[in-house]
Amino acid sequence: MEPTIEVLYFDGCRSLDALLARLDRLLAQAGVAADIELRRVESAETAEQERFLGSPTLRINGRDVDSTAAQRIDYGLKCRLYATDDGLHGTPPDAWILDALDAREHAQR
Repeated sequence: MEPTIEVLYFDGCRSLDALLARLDRLLAQAGVAADIELRRVESAETAEQERFLGSPTLRINGRDVDSTAAQRIDYGLKCRLYATDDGLHGTPPDAWILDALDAREHAQR
């Protein structure tokens, strides 16, 4: 069964295209042929309902690829920064995405 892959964003997000280009490559690398669902977040209310931590947010099977996301409550229409060992970045690192895909694969076994 292929995973559900969601990218939540708001219009004008400068990091969205960079994430989408990398995501296609990473899915191919992981041997995953899933569709990517783009979900635009348009209001602060929707951001709260969706637990939207900023744009872009990547979820695989409903789980944010950032392991610290579940503890956060700073939802809103904003650009998202990912705190990595290499500093702050506008998109999650490849390793986080691949780890999330790998965890999904192990959960299905």
